[in-house]
Amino acid sequence: MTELKQQQCSACRPDAVPVGDAELDNLLLEIPNWHLETRNGVRQLEREFRFANYAAAMEFTQRVGELAEAEDHHPAILTEWGKVKVTWWTHAIRGLHINDFICAAKTDLLAD
Repeated sequence: MTELKQQQCSACRPDAVPVGDAELDNLLLEIPNWHLETRNGVRQLEREFRFANYAAAMEFTQRVGELAEAEDHHPAILTEWGKVKVTWWTHAIRGLHINDFICAAKTDLLAD
C-alpha cells in the first residue's frame, strides 16, 4: 500500500463505503498522533497542533485550508491562541473514508 501522504483524495459519493473496523486499525497506525472521536454517531479523526502564538496558528490554519482546497476535501478547523484543532471526516457518508486518512497524513506534513 502506498503511504497515505503520497496518495490523492478521490471523489466521494454518498453511497461510498466507509472505512471498516479491520481497516481502521491499520490506517490509524499510519497517523499515530491522530485520535478517533465519535460525535452524534459519526466517526472522525482529530488532532490538536500547538504553536508559539496566534500568528503561527493562523499560518498553519491557512496551510490546512490550502490543502483542503487542493484535495477538495474540507475539515473542521478550530484556531485559538497557540493551537489549532483539525477534524477530518466525510460528510457525504457520515463517517470515515480513506480521504480522511490521506488528508490527516498530509496535515501532519504541514506541521513539520
